[in-house]
Amino acid sequence: MPSVYEQVRGLIVLGAYPAGQPITEQELCARLGVSRTPVRETLRRLESDGLVRAARRGVTVVELDAKALRDAYRMRAALDALTAELAARRQQAGKLAPADLGRLAEYADRADRATRGGDLVEGTRHNRAFHAWIATLADNPMVADALERIWDQIIVSTRVSLAAPARTARVDDEHRRMISAIEGGRPGEAAAAAREHVLATMSAVSEGVS
Repeated sequence: MPSVYEQVRGLIVLGAYPAGQPITEQELCARLGVSRTPVRETLRRLESDGLVRAARRGVTVVELDAKALRDAYRMRAALDALTAELAARRQQAGKLAPADLGRLAEYADRADRATRGGDLVEGTRHNRAFHAWIATLADNPMVADALERIWDQIIVSTRVSLAAPARTARVDDEHRRMISAIEGGRPGEAAAAAREHVLATMSAVSEGVS
C-alpha cells in the first residue's frame, strides 16, 4: 500500500491536481480516507520538494514560470550530464553488467514506440525511466534524488517532458547517442550528449512545443 505521501505526490504528478490548483487537508483526508496528521506531514514534505506552496487554506500546486522552468531544465541538464558521465566511468571500469545496458536500451525503445504511437503519457513515463536508470547506473543516490524532484516540478508545469511529436525522432536519436557513449565507456561524450539532449528539450518547450 503506497504511503500518503506517495499517493498525494502521484495525484499531483499525474495531473489529478494540476498546476495552480488549491488543495485542502480536508479534501485529501476525505479522498484518501486518512486522518489529518499524515496529510499535514505529506503537504509539508511536498512543499520542501517544491511541488506545492502554502496558501490561505491548505496549499496550491506549484506552477513554474518561464524563468523558473528554464532554471529547472538547466539544473537537470547539469545533473543528467553528471549521471551519464558517472555511468560511463563505471562501464569503463567494468562495473556495469550487459543486462544493465540492455535495460537502458529497452527503456529507450519503449519511449520511442509510445511517443511515435501518440501516447505521450506512456512516452513520458518511459522517457523518465530511461533517465532514472542512467542515474541508477551512476550509483550516486544524492544526485538521483535531486533529479527526481526536478523531474516532478518540470512535469507538473509542462504536463509532458518529451517535446513530441515534432522532436520525436530527435529525442530517440539523442537517447541512442547517450547509450552509445555509456556503452563505450566514454565519460566526456556521455556527459555532453546528456547535456545537449536536455537543453534541446528545454528549447522546444520554451518555443511552445509539447
